[in-house]
Amino acid sequence: MTPTVVLPVIIGGLYAAGVYLLLDRSLTRVLLGFLLLGNATNLLLLSAGGPAGLAPILGYAEPEEMSDPLPQALILTAIVITFGIAAFVLALIYRSWRLVRQEVIEVDEEDRRVARRSDTDADDIDPDDLAPEDRPAMHADTLAADRERDAGAERGLARQFSGVASDDVDLPATRRRKR
Repeated sequence: MTPTVVLPVIIGGLYAAGVYLLLDRSLTRVLLGFLLLGNATNLLLLSAGGPAGLAPILGYAEPEEMSDPLPQALILTAIVITFGIAAFVLALIYRSWRLVRQEVIEVDEEDRRVARRSDTDADDIDPDDLAPEDRPAMHADTLAADRERDAGAERGLARQFSGVASDDVDLPATRRRKR
């Protein structure tokens, strides 16, 4: 039996498409990318198992004619792991949709601010030498301002959602302000 090039090309295509989808900001595409990676891994393990043979558990075949059960066990394990992580990502997508009515991850301004900082080692930085907006949370001069801001936000939320259960599932849909 001669090896074909079709199966490695399919595996490579599934890996490429899976990685491409994983790098997107849409959580649905991330889930699809992860599923493609799982399927590509299953095909890779199946092709690594060698040619098909007789069932090893029946015992009526010679050892040379039996198929290797290890790749089959690894594929079953990979299917279970893929299913578990897919269920977790689906739960994340659902929660994101319930909270902000979208499943696309937005750009984090804190990440942008950190990326703009100079390349210095964290051990060399003295928090007192940084600008106030670059100081870490819980620094001595930020505590009072943070407490005042947080207390104001809590009072506003308490007024807005008075009488509503605190569980986020029961919160009303987000309202957009008219401009």
